[in-house]
Amino acid sequence: MTRTIAARALLFDADGVLVDSDASVASAWTRWARRWDLDPATVLPMVHGRRSADTVTLLIAPVDRERALAEINRFEVEDAVGVTPCPGAAALLDQLPTNAWAVVTSGTRQLAVARLAAAGLPAPAVLVTADDVPRGKPDPAGYLLAAESLGVDATDCVVFEDSPAGIAAGIAAGAVVIGVSERARDSDAAVVVEDLSDVRWDSGVIRCCSNSP
Repeated sequence: MTRTIAARALLFDADGVLVDSDASVASAWTRWARRWDLDPATVLPMVHGRRSADTVTLLIAPVDRERALAEINRFEVEDAVGVTPCPGAAALLDQLPTNAWAVVTSGTRQLAVARLAAAGLPAPAVLVTADDVPRGKPDPAGYLLAAESLGVDATDCVVFEDSPAGIAAGIAAGAVVIGVSERARDSDAAVVVEDLSDVRWDSGVIRCCSNSP
């Protein structure tokens, strides 16, 4: 079923939406978990859509948090070289005016830039990262800041997200949320697509092939 949604701007999560970083994330966080005597099987489900600082806070005693955060940030940047573009990402971004899209990610600015570059995708004019907001997703602060930076209201934006925390953040910001991939299947996203190959931009209108039931 084809859905049509009006939008003044598109706000993208990075990981799992624009870039396929799953293997990179698993490698970095597994290495980190073992370094801190944690079970990777427990740690990995916690990290998607969440700032590294927030995950570290949940797992590491206060006295060690600064060192633990510095290590995972370093590990993730080191492993960014293997990141690839998600299907349809390059083609969709190529359709968009510079002032009509932004990236909102739970990663640091250094990590976001590294992953987008490794995937061969353009750097956005507006990039909101974990460094720019006091609270990470599911708090809507990142999406509200991105919309403001583009000069539009968040209610006039479409958010593309794959994680439950990110989808909740987009909804809380007042945007229409398009869920991406199987991760978004049972979420509250208005529409779910397999990937960005199912999405087209046409002068302020999003057309997508919905995989929602």
